[in-house]
This record gives sequence, C-alpha cells and structure tokens, in this order.
Amino acid sequence: MSNQTDIQEWVDGILVNLGVSEQTAASLDKWIIFGGILIIAVAITFILRWGLVRVIRKIVSKTKATWDDIIFDDRVLLRLCNIVTPIVITMLMPVAFSASGSDDDSVAYSLVMKVLDVYLIISILRFFNEVFKAFFAIASRRPSWEGKPIKGLLQTCQVILICIGVILVVAVLLGKSPAMLLTGLGASAAVLMLIFQNSILGLVAGVQLSANNMLKVGDWISMPKQGIDGVVEEVSLTTVKIRAWDNTLQTIPPTLLVNEPFDNWQPMFDRGGRRIKRSLNIDMNSICFVNDDFVAKLKADTQLAEIMKNILPQTLEGGMVTNLDMFMRAVNCYLDKHQRINHNMLAMVRQLQPTQWGLPIEVYCFSANVNWVPYEWLQSEVISYVVALAPKFGLKIYQAPSKID
Repeated sequence: MSNQTDIQEWVDGILVNLGVSEQTAASLDKWIIFGGILIIAVAITFILRWGLVRVIRKIVSKTKATWDDIIFDDRVLLRLCNIVTPIVITMLMPVAFSASGSDDDSVAYSLVMKVLDVYLIISILRFFNEVFKAFFAIASRRPSWEGKPIKGLLQTCQVILICIGVILVVAVLLGKSPAMLLTGLGASAAVLMLIFQNSILGLVAGVQLSANNMLKVGDWISMPKQGIDGVVEEVSLTTVKIRAWDNTLQTIPPTLLVNEPFDNWQPMFDRGGRRIKRSLNIDMNSICFVNDDFVAKLKADTQLAEIMKNILPQTLEGGMVTNLDMFMRAVNCYLDKHQRINHNMLAMVRQLQPTQWGLPIEVYCFSANVNWVPYEWLQSEVISYVVALAPKFGLKIYQAPSKID
C-alpha cells in the first residue's frame, strides 16, 4: 500500500509541475500508472514473442525429430506468450488501483480485473486450441492414423473448449461460481440437446466411423440409394465431403453412413484385385456332342492349337463331351494364361440357370490392375475374346432378333 501511495504521489508531483491542478492530478495519476503497466506488459510480451520464439525455433531446428517442429510451432508459442500479458497486468494492478480503496478505485479495480480474467481465459483457451491442432497434426502423420477421420475428433475438442470458455467467461462477468452455472444448465439440457442435436449425432457417428475403421479420407465409397459415388475428401463433425467422379462435391451427414449401408471399395485396392463378372447367353440349340472330325478341325486351327493341347486331356477323360464343355475349358485356359489377371484370386467359367434367353455362361475373375481404365480395357478384351471364340466351337451367342434377322 505504501508503494502504491509513493508512486501516486510521485506521478502527482510530475503532473503538478506540468501545470495540472492537484485535483485533476489526483484523478489522473491512477490511469497514468495503469497505462504504464500496460506498456510494461506489452513490452514483456513483445520481448518473449521476439526472443523466446527465436531461441526455441533454433533449438527445435537442430533436432532430428519432426514432432517437435509441430508442437513448438510459431502459432503455439505466440499463443503461449499472449498469456503473459494479463498475468503481468494482474500482478502490477495493486500499484495503480486498490480493491479496498475509495469507491472509484474499487469499481475501477473490479472492472479491470474482470476484463483481465476474461482475456486470460480466452488466451489460455486459444493456446490449448493450438496445442490440440498440433497433437492431431502429429497423429495424422502416423501410419496407423493416416487418412482416418480425426478432424471430427478435433472439432469435438474445440467445441468442448468453447463450452468451457463460455461458462468461465459468464461466471467471471456475473461473479458466480462455474459450478452454480453448470447446475443451472442441467435444467436446460434438453433444450441444448435439441439445439446441438446434429453436432451430438455427428460426434457419435464420427467416433463409430473411426473406431470401427469403416472409412478414411481417400476411400472410394458408394451409396446407390442416395446417389453417392466418389472419393472421401473430408470427414468433419457434421459433414462428410465426397468428390464424385464428375468432380462435383457431395455432402452428407456422418449419421447417414452409420445408419445406412454403403460400399467401401478401398479394400479392393488393398487386395490388388478388381472383379470381372460378366455373362453371355449361349443359344442352347447350338450345343451338341463332339466327334473326332470336330476335334481334328479344332486342332487344325492355328489359333486354337495351343489351347487344344491343354484342354483335350481333360475333356477326353470324361468320355462324351459337348462343344460347350470344350469351349468353357478353352476360356478357362485363356484366363489362366492371361498376364493381366490376378492369378492369386479365383478365376473360373461357370454355367448359370438357363432362361428363355438361353444358357448363361459367366466369366468370373479378377483384374491385377485395379485402376479404372486398365480394368475396363481388360474386361472388354476378355468378353470380346469369349464372343469371338464361341463360333469356333460351333456355339451361337444369343441376342434378341432384330429386323435384319
């Protein structure tokens, strides 16, 4: 208290020497001292921002680790320095004002302290916000977390920080305990749940998507019922952004991915095989038993000579065979020798249930290249080969009659 009085008297003396009346000097001295405190606090903060950040940056740059570059980023350190300003002002406040002084001093002290408390709360919350961003940035670089929808978790932490900040700020302004405010909020919890319904549901859905590893950023997903087909670009607290193949951006709530089924095509890329499943209808009137002349004719065909060497021992073991049996074995032999088909996965030719359109023959195999264009080229090549091969075995591919027929 004596230090405060001495400083105020010293300031009063300077003001009087400058020609200011004693009454005016007595009312201005506190605010002049407070202005000096602000200048000191800002100067200390500036020195920390200029000196501390540079020193830490040099230390961090010499380490081999990369995580410290993120944690000790400039934004994190600057937010930390901002906390110093209200702390310094609070420590020096008794020099300018006294909480137990005159009414004017008490009011000014109380007002300034509330402003400082609010500023301190906001500064601390902004610092923790940057720290959370840094930790999530480090987590996103880990192979086990790469591409996972952790942005929703970050936004959840940010929402919690905002809620804590609002409660503390309101408590400071009203002069009430935060516990009392939380007790009062219990009665309005139903209203708050209604207001933040989408955010709460999005949070739960985001946790489910991440915990169950249902999708991650970069996955190709499709929901035919919703017309969704594209690559996941972002998973946030309330939305999932999907880049469609026509480069349009589709936005859906995360709850939709939890409540409705969707196809995630990413495991196909991971396994290295994309399925080809196509069928052609064979005219059943063209199916017949083969004889020696038919086999000799096939052997004489230079395009079929190599295939016949592989399929004849298999077909002749069973006794009487049909041209369809030989045709299916020929197609299967073609699949087994094709270099662009994944031979670590199932490859076969099979018959399906006959219909009024004929006897369906299905080609079932997997492309070794899962990218779209090579896959389509391989699929077209296989089906074209099957269509061109059928007449060599005396088979007809059924198609609906046209005017030409």
